[in-house]
Amino acid sequence: MKPSAALTSPSEDPSIDEAPVLHVDLDAFFASVEVLDDPTLAGKPVCVGGAGARGVVASASYEARRYGVRSAMPSVLAKRLCPGIIMLPGRFERYEEYSRRFHALIEELTPQYEPLGLDEAFADLRGLRRLRVRPLAAAWALRTRITDELSLRCGVGLGRNKLFAKIASKQSKPRVEDGRLVEGPGVVWVSPAREEAWLAQMPVEALWGVGPATAAKLRRLGLGYVRDLGRVDEATLRAHVGPSLAATLVAYAQGEDRREVDSDRHAKSLGNEQTYARSLVGLDELTLRLREHAGVVARTLRDHDLVARTITVIVRYDDLSSVTRAQTLPFGIDDEEAVAAIAEALVATVDLSQAVRLLGVHASGFLAPERNALQLSFGLTGDESDARERAAQRSLERQVSREALRDAVDEVRKRFGRTAVASASDLTSDGVEVATQRGKTMFEPEWRKDPRPPDA
Repeated sequence: MKPSAALTSPSEDPSIDEAPVLHVDLDAFFASVEVLDDPTLAGKPVCVGGAGARGVVASASYEARRYGVRSAMPSVLAKRLCPGIIMLPGRFERYEEYSRRFHALIEELTPQYEPLGLDEAFADLRGLRRLRVRPLAAAWALRTRITDELSLRCGVGLGRNKLFAKIASKQSKPRVEDGRLVEGPGVVWVSPAREEAWLAQMPVEALWGVGPATAAKLRRLGLGYVRDLGRVDEATLRAHVGPSLAATLVAYAQGEDRREVDSDRHAKSLGNEQTYARSLVGLDELTLRLREHAGVVARTLRDHDLVARTITVIVRYDDLSSVTRAQTLPFGIDDEEAVAAIAEALVATVDLSQAVRLLGVHASGFLAPERNALQLSFGLTGDESDARERAAQRSLERQVSREALRDAVDEVRKRFGRTAVASASDLTSDGVEVATQRGKTMFEPEWRKDPRPPDA
């Protein structure tokens, strides 16, 4: 699509000072990659996601969106809305390959960019001043390269801060109206006049960080639009949404966003969680699954050359209520058994009288291994310490004693493949299955085959 006259007229050709932040977001990324790899899917309603009773849609083609299908929707509902929908399980390695090429194109524009997941990124254009680059020309050139070299479509937004750049990229994309696909402009710059209009007209859901639950809470307070936030003092908001979000919303209502594009941004946490096709019942069953999650988290830590001081367990029951337990250690861990020791102690403190539909283990508080100070004994005894302290002692002992084994196993897997060597927990009736961070498929509610039939 060529730039429209409205976006290229002299009165709307901003300088870098007027539009320093660019946001680019690939259209229906996972589904688009699947169509590229299988052209027979072109023009058909395609979704990537879990096809089971508890699966969710991760990505939907625009043909599927015409029926009301959207990401994060339960797959059962998507099939009801669109009986002919084609549901694919997802191939994360393939998406990563395209994502690397996507990020490489952004980096050729400017090294000052901040990836947000696989399919979107911010870029700071201020370093391009000396090259006399104009933001709109740069945005269109980037979009054209993505289309020509990756055969993927995207939307690009330009603004004076992250808030407006991200909203602009969404406004630049195609949209479905009354079952028809309406093409977007492709690139949108948020001029001062457009800023003012958007702040007056936008619903609160358009703001970054305002999900359905927060939006519903704000609407109950009579705050359905961004303009409404401007008439509420921060103290009032703080009582309903917490201090951090309250301060952010007040700033957004004024069009302010002080976040910089962080090209050195690192993940603050990593983890693995799973919604199960059949709910888990009892400590023994949860412990088995916890050890699988612990293995995934530990291997991911080692892949990133990190150790973690904080381990968090997430439990979600069948009634959709959730509990979270966390423990921070005075040392970092990256061993499966060490992570499992903490996770098992945490889940033992949770009420397990209800069935569990989702279970997860997360790690945070990262350190580089060379900064990890390990002292083998805390000098604790069973009588003097509580369960968590005893778990920490076990975790430390396993972290230290298994170092040589970890290194040997990791080396074998690097040379001969992830399934070349396995622990007993990795053995199944089909052979060796070493789970990755996102499982064998990304969106199904099981990593491996379950001998029990799924819920009807």
